[in-house]
Amino acid sequence: MPSESVMVSIQWPDGRRSRCPKGQDWLVASREAGVHIPTGCLGGSCGACEIEVNGTVVRACISTVPAPASGQLMVELATDPHW
Repeated sequence: MPSESVMVSIQWPDGRRSRCPKGQDWLVASREAGVHIPTGCLGGSCGACEIEVNGTVVRACISTVPAPASGQLMVELATDPHW
C-alpha cells in the first residue's frame, strides 16, 4: 500500500512529470500520468514491462515506486524488438 507521507516526482520519457506516493505500483503511477507502459504476462516473467528508473531496470508489473534520496525519478521505457 502506498505511503501518502512520501511523494515522489517522476519524469516520464515524453517529458511529462507527475507525482505519486512512494510504494505506488508503477503501472498505476504511469496510468495516472497518462503514460503507457507495455505489458505482457503481468507476473514479471516476460519482461515486456521493463522500464529504466534512474539507470536501474525494473519490471513495472511487479515493482513499486521507490523513494529516492533526491525525491525525483527519471523513467525510460525499455525497447525490446520482440514486443
